Order: sequence, then C-alpha cells, then structure tokens
Amino acid sequence: MNKLNVAIADDNDRMVQMLDHIVSSDEELQVVGKAGNGEELIEIIKEKEPDVVLLDIIMPKLDGLGVLDRVNREPDLKKPAFIIISAVNQQRTTVEAFNLGAEYYILKPFDQTNVLNHIKRVRARGERILPRDRKEERQGESLADYLEQNLETDVTNIIHEVGVPAHIKGYQYLRDAIIMSVTDEEMLNSITKILYPTIAKKHQTTSSRVERKWLKD
Repeated sequence: MNKLNVAIADDNDRMVQMLDHIVSSDEELQVVGKAGNGEELIEIIKEKEPDVVLLDIIMPKLDGLGVLDRVNREPDLKKPAFIIISAVNQQRTTVEAFNLGAEYYILKPFDQTNVLNHIKRVRARGERILPRDRKEERQGESLADYLEQNLETDVTNIIHEVGVPAHIKGYQYLRDAIIMSVTDEEMLNSITKILYPTIAKKHQTTSSRVERKWLKD
C-alpha cells in the first residue's frame, strides 16, 4: 500500500515538530512538507501535492481560512484533504472552515491517536464528502443530483465518524442542521433566528430546547 502524503502548516515550530513526529511514527504515512505560514503551504501543495494537510487557523501572511479559500479558487491545484488543528474554538470560524472544504476540525490540545485516525479516514472514504467536490469528481452529476441522492447518507456517516451517539436527541437536531445549512447557506448566517426555529418546528419543540439539546442527552 502506498503511503499517504501529509503536509503540516503551523507557525509554532514546536507544534510542527510534534505533528511531524506523530505522522512519521505511523508506517502508512509520510510527511512531504512543513510550513510556518500559509504562503509557504500553498507552494508545498503545488509542488508536493499532499493527500492530507494538517492546518492551523492562525498563521502569518495567509491564515488557515485564507489557504482554504485560495485552494478553492485555483482550479489547477490538486486539492488535498484539510484537517484543521487549532486552538480557536469559535463557532463562526469552525463553520466557515467546513464551508471552505475542511474535512475535520481538531482542537488543541489533541490526542495523538485521534489525529492519526482522522488522517487515515481520508483514505478509508476514498473521496471528498462536500457537495462542491462531488460535483467535480462525478462526471455528469449536478449539485441538485448530489443533494437529492447522497447528502443525507454522507451527513449521517460523518456524524457517526466523529462519535456523536445516535440515541441522543441532539443527534437528530445536528443532522437536520447540517443538511439544512448545505441546502440553504442563509441558515448559517442566522443560526438563532432561522436555523433553530426551523428545526424546532420540524420536531414540534422550541428553539431554546433545540439549543440546549444540541449535543446533550
């Protein structure tokens, strides 16, 4: 089996070394590039074409979100799978990262096994799960076809992968929220005013209960 090529981008040299050690400790993976800022990472992506990029959000010259946006706007680039590893724990930033194509979002401090498992899941799935990538990779399939045929299955699989228990009430709220946000981006701009009330109406409950039960039993 060919090794999975991984690039690392973080402005903290110690963090880069730590991630390098973690990735290199697994015989299925190899580090093909390390960057201290977003501009350096773009060059690595162009030259090395990594399968996976471990990406920090806060970096000089070009931050993590800027990297995601740049890669999306350059059609000739081979797009890697981006795994965000960051100390930034803000809902708006997390949502924007996923909208721009991030596969996973891991908060610092992190568990070594968790990082390795997420990297390998990219290979296990074998393809990207976001609508824009489905549209590019499936010949003749439109975004509408994807939304109708594959969205619910992909969202369910992702939630299972990150370990959200299916028996809790918040599981269904979360699943519906992701699906609604993909089909209507305005939902993300008005979470409390539109998204919560829409989910509440569907499940015959209140917006406050949706918010409280988001990921609680």
